[in-house]
Amino acid sequence: MATNSNDGPVITAVEVSRVFGSGATAVTALSAISLTIVRGEFLAVTGRSGSGKTTLLNLLSGLDRPSTGTVHFNGNDLAELRESDLVEMRRHKIGFVFQSFGLMPLLSAQENVELPLHIGGMSWRERRQRATEALQAVGLGTRARHRPYELSGGEQQRVSIARALVAQPEVVFADEPTGELDTATARSIADTLGDVAASRRATVIVATHDLDLAAMAQRRLDLVDGEDVTQG
Repeated sequence: MATNSNDGPVITAVEVSRVFGSGATAVTALSAISLTIVRGEFLAVTGRSGSGKTTLLNLLSGLDRPSTGTVHFNGNDLAELRESDLVEMRRHKIGFVFQSFGLMPLLSAQENVELPLHIGGMSWRERRQRATEALQAVGLGTRARHRPYELSGGEQQRVSIARALVAQPEVVFADEPTGELDTATARSIADTLGDVAASRRATVIVATHDLDLAAMAQRRLDLVDGEDVTQG
């Protein structure tokens, strides 16, 4: 795999399309999207449900492959990487935040955050330290021992953000991270994601229909029926 560069873009997509099915039943979920995302950028991908937001995130993160076009991550063409390389990339370079939080209900906040490091074989001492730092970074240092059912929706989403940060990724993908939260809580989550981009120089890419969240991003990509309709 190519060596990382602090000067170049972290992700580049060129004429990326994704078609599901074939023949008369083919559905174009994404059509000829091109964009360059730089390190430390906070990008919002907006559009109505079914506009292609999640599909684009899946392609940029290597969870799916484009039907046509190319996606490069740190100079590497994702289509040329072996599955084992993609797994390593997602484990060490990428963090994910989902609308449904995705926390293990029987584990504490600390244990949920530690989980990806535990799976990766990191020592108990180091993963405990990293998880503590990640929870403190999202304002939950005093809630580390609480299980998900003892936390509010906003706190659970902060735990999922801490889990995404714990491996110190270069890019954090967040798919509708405020979709199940009230307006005030959603705004605090948006602040947290903005802080991640600013203080950690991590790239944050958010798919959202929440216009308040989108307004806090440095840049916005608008999708309608899989096409980029961004103005300006």
